[in-house]
Amino acid sequence: MVRELLQPSPIRTFALKALGIFVLWYVLYELWLLPDGRLDHWVALRVIDGAAFVTKLIGFEVWMQGRVVTIAGNNGIEMVDGCTGISAIGLFLGFIWAYPGQNRSRVYFSLMGITTIYLVNILRIATLMLMQEWAPQFFDFTHDYSTTTIFYLVIFFLWMLWVRIADGFEALETQPAPQEHSSS
Repeated sequence: MVRELLQPSPIRTFALKALGIFVLWYVLYELWLLPDGRLDHWVALRVIDGAAFVTKLIGFEVWMQGRVVTIAGNNGIEMVDGCTGISAIGLFLGFIWAYPGQNRSRVYFSLMGITTIYLVNILRIATLMLMQEWAPQFFDFTHDYSTTTIFYLVIFFLWMLWVRIADGFEALETQPAPQEHSSS
């Protein structure tokens, strides 16, 4: 029984790698980057800029000051550190780098995933701005449940896409090379 538990397995390897990456990310982010604040501040301002751009495209007058963005006449949304998406990016990257796959593909997929998460966060903040304008009575529900659920569903779908991609590369590597036929 103990011997079986100590035998390496793909699931155990994945779980241990994921746990290690998540612990490393937690220490790096929660104990250094978050208290320092510069990365969160920079990302928050970029997300606010993006959300303001989206709502301006729709035709609204947008005001921004510091980490607060609003459609003119509303209370505004303050982008706090926990809402920048950085911790969600760490969660996403932990899965990608713990799951088997080619490192070059991982780098490309990680960059694509970070960009996707960033863009979804911009749309999340723009949606919250629109909720304040059109249906303020649903703002809290939208903030607490709807947009957060959609945000993490996107991350889940990115994970599933990575599994398909990584497993597809693995299947290609294990297939025998096609043999050439000579014609006489």
